[in-house]
Parts: sequence; C-alpha cells; structure tokens
Amino acid sequence: MDHYAGFRQVAFGLMLGLLVLLSTACSGSLFKVKPVVELPALPASARSAESGGVRLSAAPLLSDEESQDLFEANLPLGGVLPLRIELGYQTDGVPLLVKRARFHLHDGEGHEWKFLSTKQAIARILKANGVFLYNPYSRKEFEKDFTGYAVDLKTPLPFSEHRRQGFLFFQTPDKAPVRSPRGLVLSVTGLSQPLEIHLN
Repeated sequence: MDHYAGFRQVAFGLMLGLLVLLSTACSGSLFKVKPVVELPALPASARSAESGGVRLSAAPLLSDEESQDLFEANLPLGGVLPLRIELGYQTDGVPLLVKRARFHLHDGEGHEWKFLSTKQAIARILKANGVFLYNPYSRKEFEKDFTGYAVDLKTPLPFSEHRRQGFLFFQTPDKAPVRSPRGLVLSVTGLSQPLEIHLN
C-alpha cells in the first residue's frame, strides 16, 4: 500500500508541475496564425460560377506550404481542406441572405466531403498535430485568430458591400490526410439559384 501511495504522490506532483509549466509557457496562441488583413485577390487558378445575380469564385488550398504559411499548422495532414471563396453580389439592393447557403463538396469518385465549422476544423487540426495538453487561453487565442479567416455566413451581404471572401473548411471522406484530390466539385444551394463549380 505504501508503494502505491508513493507512486500516486509522484504522479500527482508530475501532473501539477506539467500544468504549471503549460500555464506559464503557453500564454500565446497554440499556432502563430498570420494576422487577418484584407486578403489579396484570388489566384488566377480560381474557378467561378454565376447565377441569379450571385457570383461565386473558389480556390482550394491544397499544399502543405500554403496552410503552414497562413495558419502555422498543417491542415491537409488533419484531413482538412481549406477552400477560399469569394461571393460577389449585384442585384436590386436587397441584402443577400448568405445564412441560407449550403455548401457541398464532392470528389471525382463521388464521395462527399464533410463541411466543418471552424470549431470542428480546429479540433481536427489539434488532433492531427498531437496537441492534447494546452493552456485554455492559448486555444481561445488560436480559435479567435483562425476564425478570423472563415467567411462570414451569418450576416446578410448588403448590396453596398458587393463582395465577401474567406475560407470554408471541409474534411476528407475517410478523415485521412488530403492527397491531391481530383474532380472536386463545389455546389451551393439555398441562394436564389443553385451554383456549381468544378474546382480541378
């Protein structure tokens, strides 16, 4: 019994020391996400579709280097595909209710990729990068910085704004790392008319 009591005391001491170390050493964000600024123009490789006064352009962020550059995290490793989109709007002045939009992504084999909220994407990133112990403040900072890149799908898009851009996040069908998917098709329903873009 004394042996087990001693073991528990040592284990408790180690855990307490680890928690103190984490709380003092990890006071910043878990990953150094680049500050959110006005995103540059979409790359020339972006594909577009237009219908009912709405123009949608999209470009997937397929390389590890691109995701590391923005988020300091390897999103493709976690099976997360960031898809940069831009919504353009030119109608008679009535706001576009983007919260009605539903985004679906399919690959050339007919598999559907799951749409992820930013919180779901963050959970996948942390798991893939083996981040299990952290200061809660550091996670909140990362969530705030990461969410800043997500496209706003809650606020109506007014006619005066003309366009809105940001990222959507999708998960591979089998949660495996993203590996050069072919035949990706983005379809959007819930707007005035459906839209479809063949991404590659």
